[in-house]
Amino acid sequence: MPAPSLADWLRQESDDALAALLRTRRDLSTPPPSDTIVLATRAGTPGSVARACEDLGTFTLAVLDALLLAGADAEPVAAAEVARLVGKEIGEPLALLRKRALVWGEDDALRVPPSARDALGPFPAGLGSSSPSLAGADIEAALAEVGEDERAVLTTLAAGPPIGRTRDAAADVPLERAQNPVQRLLARGLLLRRDDQTVELPREIGIALRGGSVFDPASLREPELPTHPHQPSTVDTTAAGEAMEFLRQTESMLRAWSETPPPVLKSGGLGVRELKKLAKDLDVDETRVTLLAEIAVGAGLVADSEATTPEWVPTTLTDSWLASPTAQRWMTIAQAWLELPRLPGLAGGRDAKDKPIAPLSEDLRRPLAPTSRRRILLALAALPEGACVKSTDELVAALAWRAPRRGGRLRDETVRWTMAEGAALGLIGLGGLTTAARALLAEDRPGAVEAMIDALPRPVDHVLVQADLTVVAPGPLEAELAAEMTAVADIESAGHATVYRITETSVRRALDTGRTAGELHQLFSTRSATPVPQSLSYLIDDVARRHGRLRGGAAESFLRCDDASLLAEVMGSPVATEYGLRMIAPTVLISAYPLAEVLDALRAAGFAPAAEGPDGRVMDIRPSGRRLPAKARAARRAPGEPAGLTDEQVGKIVAHVRAGDAASARRRGETVRAPQGGGAGDTSATLALLSQATIERREVWIGFVDSRGTASQRVVRPLRVGAGVLEGTDNERYPLHRITSAALVED
Repeated sequence: MPAPSLADWLRQESDDALAALLRTRRDLSTPPPSDTIVLATRAGTPGSVARACEDLGTFTLAVLDALLLAGADAEPVAAAEVARLVGKEIGEPLALLRKRALVWGEDDALRVPPSARDALGPFPAGLGSSSPSLAGADIEAALAEVGEDERAVLTTLAAGPPIGRTRDAAADVPLERAQNPVQRLLARGLLLRRDDQTVELPREIGIALRGGSVFDPASLREPELPTHPHQPSTVDTTAAGEAMEFLRQTESMLRAWSETPPPVLKSGGLGVRELKKLAKDLDVDETRVTLLAEIAVGAGLVADSEATTPEWVPTTLTDSWLASPTAQRWMTIAQAWLELPRLPGLAGGRDAKDKPIAPLSEDLRRPLAPTSRRRILLALAALPEGACVKSTDELVAALAWRAPRRGGRLRDETVRWTMAEGAALGLIGLGGLTTAARALLAEDRPGAVEAMIDALPRPVDHVLVQADLTVVAPGPLEAELAAEMTAVADIESAGHATVYRITETSVRRALDTGRTAGELHQLFSTRSATPVPQSLSYLIDDVARRHGRLRGGAAESFLRCDDASLLAEVMGSPVATEYGLRMIAPTVLISAYPLAEVLDALRAAGFAPAAEGPDGRVMDIRPSGRRLPAKARAARRAPGEPAGLTDEQVGKIVAHVRAGDAASARRRGETVRAPQGGGAGDTSATLALLSQATIERREVWIGFVDSRGTASQRVVRPLRVGAGVLEGTDNERYPLHRITSAALVED
């Protein structure tokens, strides 16, 4: 009995099986296939087969390779033959391949799509074509006669791929005249010549050099992932310490860029000079600075000013972020990293033109980065709580075995970058996923914040003032105390215990913010757990005595008048209070408001002021033309995994396919077709046929094109025809202009 086609096999499958296929291969459902023939055709395309193989494990892909080696893409093969090639039981991977429609048929007649060879490569299992000349030959004896140099060539090709390029393949010489290993192997028939520069290792030789097995048995077993057991609380607290350090460095970077924003390169990104400067200022390496900058931009805390001379400038979100609690600040940063459609680890490398890749440049954009990042973290989440991987390389090997075709050339590096970045951000501690990270992956943001709050060390309400004018914070300070210490002292070293240093400059900075000497004395006397040294008191008093003797201020506008009585009248009007007018000389008033607003208010109050320029001449400062408020740039969310189909959507698609199958299976009479370019005669015939079916209550077969332009066919029992619509008894409505053909169904 011949093996059924993929369409026939899908037609015989249950609705649940078709629903499972549509869920695992979502590309098959867009647009909804009209019947199983369309579904099978779509499932057999090389692109769809390649996508279906992306998350298959090494063992399952080996079974698919064995099916191709056995020729299942050309004719049916038995499962026993495939199992012999694989070297072990294949029941479980075979069931998975059937579920994805990559294999169909009974165990004695298995088939795979012909396009599978295009999708997986021309050399299944890394083996070449079979050589008829080696049939029945004693291969072991032939291999025993070759020299070491010849065996080295064969061993290299046996590891795959089985082809090699060499100029030695051009000459066809007998063995006694062969002058190099390739010519001798060609003369012995142990290599095949594909063209003048390409040779191929026959399949029989490759299997023999592999010890008689197509696959190394060890390669078909998933590598072990050794783990260290830790208490979840230990993992959480370790990661929380790293998170606090990352937040401190982010804050320092934002403050530095607030004062001196770095320029944007002409090609986009952050320059090497600015990168090195920030790394030196923060006392971190350039990799950490790249991550800090990428996440700050990804979180919307920094943006390109897009000015004539563009700069990387902190946004208004920075102030609210700095004022937020530590756990909430961590949530903003962690969420931005999870959704970041970029790979910061690429920075510092070389692009296709061998030019260095700059941080914040477009060369780092990878839309699928969030999907890869989440997949790696979910692998850690699958481990028991507190279980931490011993080595990142062992995790790399395990994930590569689970999905060798996923991730491209950066597959393994992405795992290493994700582990390092996750540890820096406090989502990973000691090689294991934290409680907060598990909640974040489960979209439980409040739970993640609560978990981080529990993991963070409790803030302390005191400091230790030393005689050398250093202040030690024995832990994270309360927000109010931390702000006071930042204002009056400079951070000398950070960590679990932060060391501040008080200098004349730092005291002057605190006084500049409006604090008084008395307030500073009270701060240290009430918050220091150690006696306040006399040298600190002297320093504060000495700086305060000299501070503020010379003062300056800022003003947006001024008013001047030689008539002191007129200025007194202005100061007595409501305008003076509303616009904060202040007299700095008998004939001069100043205001913090723009001059145009002050003059408009004075005119409304009955005064007649005039504007003057720098040279004292009267000038017109009325606005010329309309002004529009600047539009805020919309935040863009990084793409992740596409949304899955709902049960209702899957059910409708399956019903759609079944209806198309039912229509194609019904016998029908003479078909009436709608005109291609318009024709009243054919249109009348179609309407007449549909009207006849309505009157006689007979089923009619129709071909139509849906709103997506997809051709389908249905069997309908017409209820009424009119107003340009055919309405069936199943409440389906078909616009008449979309019906391309119709025929009465023959019973």
